[in-house]
Amino acid sequence: MSSGKLDGRRVAFLATNGVDESELAEPWAAVTQAGAKAELLSLQNGEIQSITKGEKGRKFKVDRLVADASVREYDALVLPGGVKNPDTLRMNPAAVEFVRSFMDADKPVGAICHGPWLLVEAGCVRGRTLTSYPSLRTDITNAGGDWVDRTVIADQKLVTSRNPGDLPAFDAALVDTIATAIDERTLDRTIEQSFPASDPAPGPSAL
Repeated sequence: MSSGKLDGRRVAFLATNGVDESELAEPWAAVTQAGAKAELLSLQNGEIQSITKGEKGRKFKVDRLVADASVREYDALVLPGGVKNPDTLRMNPAAVEFVRSFMDADKPVGAICHGPWLLVEAGCVRGRTLTSYPSLRTDITNAGGDWVDRTVIADQKLVTSRNPGDLPAFDAALVDTIATAIDERTLDRTIEQSFPASDPAPGPSAL
């Protein structure tokens, strides 16, 4: 049953073959249970093969190609892990540009385990505090990020976690971050409609 926190919102999941099953399926369930519509973006049509505990897991239906998707169509982006999945995606210019555009647009982004490799490739970790699978620590640090070993980190609208064991905390922080961002945008639009450019909102009285 939907909680209603994300009703009517669209969340993009960017993944390909080799994605960790739990890191795709559990955040997907979390955002859809909160009322959002989740869509799987990938490099090819059809299905992608997930991995669970080193073995083949479930297959997931691709909704659209990332090359055909626009950041304007989505309210948030999730980058699941699995070693092969982000390693393949970071070699694809369309996937990297989609991630970079999301970060540039200051929309919520969640990345778990090896998912932050895409953030590194897109040049989006400088000055940010984040976590990941420990083997990415040097990559993140060399790219200008501040790597910390914590269950979940929410740095502005960027949510990161280390591994599947962190999923409960990651899912909760992801949904809360998306909901907060939606509330902020709604408030901004309300203010803009109430005080158009020719009639600025009243500020503090001049001294």
